[in-house]
Amino acid sequence: MRKIIVGLVLALILLAIGWRIFENSITQNEGGQNFRGGGAVAVETETVRKVNIEDIRLFTGTLLPQSRFVVAPKIGGQLEELTVQIGDTVKSGQLIAKINDDEYQQNVQQSKAELEVTMAEVEQAEALLNNSKREYERVIALREKKITSESELDTAESEYKTQLAKSKVALSQKAQKEAALKAAEVRLSYTEIYASWDSGSDLRFIGERFVDEGEMLTANNPLVSIIDIDKLIAVIHVIERDYPHIQVGQDTTISTDAYPEETFTGKIIRIAPLLMTASRQARVEIEVPNSQRLLKPGMFVRVQIQFARHENAITVPQNAIVRRNGQDGVFLVNKEAGKAEFVQTKIGINNGQVVEILEPEISGEVVVLGHHLLVDGSAILLQNSSPEASEEKPGKPEQPQKQEGNRP
Repeated sequence: MRKIIVGLVLALILLAIGWRIFENSITQNEGGQNFRGGGAVAVETETVRKVNIEDIRLFTGTLLPQSRFVVAPKIGGQLEELTVQIGDTVKSGQLIAKINDDEYQQNVQQSKAELEVTMAEVEQAEALLNNSKREYERVIALREKKITSESELDTAESEYKTQLAKSKVALSQKAQKEAALKAAEVRLSYTEIYASWDSGSDLRFIGERFVDEGEMLTANNPLVSIIDIDKLIAVIHVIERDYPHIQVGQDTTISTDAYPEETFTGKIIRIAPLLMTASRQARVEIEVPNSQRLLKPGMFVRVQIQFARHENAITVPQNAIVRRNGQDGVFLVNKEAGKAEFVQTKIGINNGQVVEILEPEISGEVVVLGHHLLVDGSAILLQNSSPEASEEKPGKPEQPQKQEGNRP
């Protein structure tokens, strides 16, 4: 038992020593120690250049129609005819569907008949009213001459007031029947369903069809959807880091897999004033002109937005950037001394290919390969011969760097 314990202790000691040696080797490697025993380190370099650099971010999103609404009947009944199919063009005021109107036609005829009866009753009431009025006026004249009695006057007056009231009731019933007829006619008109809109494109498309001819419908039963695709809305979601850089009116470049060789333009028109708690993202809507109608709602799109552009910026390749003692910098080549000098830098735009150096202003060549073996002042052996730093024509990165957390 004692031998086993001693063996375990020795094994732990050896393991600790080995781990310590391994840590020292890692630390020396990260610190840029020269493993060549003080000899020159072979490196590759590239020239510091001045170019135009852009900070372009890539977002993903979905296209939506600028306008979409569902056509539905206001009344129930059997669908007798549906005049459109998916993909058909429609204009405002165009007939979309017809519902069987036999019942509604009958209701109109019944309402007309009831109105005619009521109008006859009105005429009868008016005739009786006129007779009672003349009799009442005659009795008043006779009473003034003391020819008739007071009771006869009262009877004539009562009859006149009764007929006046009946006349008013008849007129009210007439108005009621006229309203009922109008309601029946309106409901009859609802059996013909039209597309209708006030603004946007004059010509739109049937996007979806929900029913077939012969089906029994209820009020507000969806028939078809109508969409406007002359302009589309690209919806993207931006993370908190990018949100301050998004502004209404910014131009965007849009691409889609359906047309890999083409790009489309868009303009930001709406930005949500809040970030969703679950995703920490904000909705951004981009208006995309689509006069040729190549783009369709539902397509997956990639949206490029330029956050910044700097002219004649000092840039180095991205792989020239190293980190020493928690600071970013580059190893600048001192050809006369045959050494590499570490220069701490302040970094600006990084487009994934080159990095902008804001401070200090540097020129010459920087190490892009082999700097993991360097410390400040290490001797170097150049493997390539780069031209001196010079100003280049303005350049633009071929592919913007995609940002994380921007998928809707």
